Amino acid sequence: MTVDQLALLFALLLGAVVSVPVGERLRLPAPVLMTVFGIVLALLNFVPNVDVPPQLILPLLLPPLLYAAVRRTSWRQFAANVRPILLLAVALVFVTTFCVAAVAHAIVPGLPLAAAVALGALVAPPDPVAATAVAGKLGLPRRLVSILEGEGLFNDVTAIVLYHVAVAAAVSGTFSPWAAGLDLVLSAVVAVAVGLVLGWATNKAMDLLGDPTLQVALTLLVPFAAYVLAEELHGSGVLGVLVSALFLVEYATDADDVMARLAGHTFWDIVDTLVTGVAFGLVGLELHNAVNTAAGHWGELLGWSAAVVGVVVFVRLAWLLPATWLTKRLHTARDVGEEIPVSWRETVVMWWSGMRGVASVALALAIPLETDSGADFPARGEIVFMAFGVVLGTLLVQGLTLPWLVGKLGVRGDTGREKELERRLAVRAAKAAKRRLREIEDVEELPEDLSEQLMRRAFDMGVRISPDIADDERREAVRQRSKRLKRIRRIEQEMLSAARHEVLTARSEPGADPEVVDRVLRHLDVRSLR
Repeated sequence: MTVDQLALLFALLLGAVVSVPVGERLRLPAPVLMTVFGIVLALLNFVPNVDVPPQLILPLLLPPLLYAAVRRTSWRQFAANVRPILLLAVALVFVTTFCVAAVAHAIVPGLPLAAAVALGALVAPPDPVAATAVAGKLGLPRRLVSILEGEGLFNDVTAIVLYHVAVAAAVSGTFSPWAAGLDLVLSAVVAVAVGLVLGWATNKAMDLLGDPTLQVALTLLVPFAAYVLAEELHGSGVLGVLVSALFLVEYATDADDVMARLAGHTFWDIVDTLVTGVAFGLVGLELHNAVNTAAGHWGELLGWSAAVVGVVVFVRLAWLLPATWLTKRLHTARDVGEEIPVSWRETVVMWWSGMRGVASVALALAIPLETDSGADFPARGEIVFMAFGVVLGTLLVQGLTLPWLVGKLGVRGDTGREKELERRLAVRAAKAAKRRLREIEDVEELPEDLSEQLMRRAFDMGVRISPDIADDERREAVRQRSKRLKRIRRIEQEMLSAARHEVLTARSEPGADPEVVDRVLRHLDVRSLR
């Protein structure tokens, strides 16, 4: 990597950090701001062109982004929402792919059907990062965010397999539906096997490592290993990452491993922010490829791109309306946890949240230059231009207008439902603490005053989480105790701060051992978390 390329990478990383507070202040999604930032950089003459091999964009960017997204969900949430997710992540991707292919094949002269299907596949999947980053900041109902997350995580699997089948057919000049279907099934089976084995092995390795720093470092390697292993075995790398991440989220969580959990959350929040920013910055920077392609026939390419954008947007709406109705009809009281839109307003928000992003750009750039016969890949430049048109059109137009649309429709999160869930969890937590205290009392002889104090603390655990579980008198008592504890906590924090300053001063004194000083400082930092 040259110095100019390295400087460009640092500029994107800095933009990723700055775009978060700027986006919050402007009420605009950070990915959209980073895309605009990338476009601005691409238009400046002194900024070098991006020199990243297209075949490396997906393996470098997609695994950590998917892993970070999966950490915020669970397997049971996917299982509960399997019906709406399959309708969006599998069925809608197929429908969008073939609708785009039909229109592109009809309007673009000389575009073979296989190449048109490749175009449809690469623009079919809404970007999981863009959708969740945009929707998650708007206070939408949790059920909508859950469906968008599930759709975004699984639709890439379907789209990438379709894309590979279509590109292989365009390159070789032959196509077998049975072979394509078999490849799809085998790709999924291999990916699931790789994800499960790697997740199990990682879980065992974490137990052996023990140290939170090493455990978090291992989680950074897992998504890349899952992607590469699955791809090497002719499976779906994206599905391999999803399965391994879901396994670890479900089975590698130790309730008492506080430090590893805190370190892991912080680390992956940082990775998510930086990689997301770089990914969408690259989307904007790659604009020069599309501009070079359009030289001399802007009118035709813009018209074709507008037609494809129209198909992508219209098909999503035309599919969502009957799919939502069908899901409601099939939904029963037994479908506990299934999330479905409850009104036409929520369906409209879901429709307008279908932004395309990193995967579409990476797949477009990864199209081979030549076929097996040595001829140029048919209409490759036009496909790349139309892909960028779809990405920029949906990401900028929908991403920038979605906050306005949500406000106009009045779609808001169900805070009452969330508070009720929080209250129930608070009650369960307090009851669990009390049960454990009674078990200890059966084994150990505790003084009566100590037992009463501990029982109060068990109840206070729940009240601090959800004050609604206490009556007025108890709530006021807890509030007074909380006020007193906050004062004690404030004074204790000032004492700990003085202690940390003293230890840090000792670090620069002659004869001080930095490792010993840092170990003492770490003890004080952990004490500050309690």
